[in-house]
Amino acid sequence: MPTIVKAKKDETTDSVIRRFKKRILIDDIINLVKKKEFYIKPALQRKEAKKELAKRLNRERKMQKRMG
Repeated sequence: MPTIVKAKKDETTDSVIRRFKKRILIDDIINLVKKKEFYIKPALQRKEAKKELAKRLNRERKMQKRMG
């Protein structure tokens, strides 16, 4: 879905560009484009997913230890 930012009445181009940049950050388009820039083999995707899962679980375990 395209990101559309319409200029309001009496709005400067700088503020429109600022709102557009903010919308792109919110929609996380930049990270998506960076991920899709190069082809990643399915095996590497699974490996990265496991790595992210392990990282998240370790973080959660550390939080559990801190909380008691």
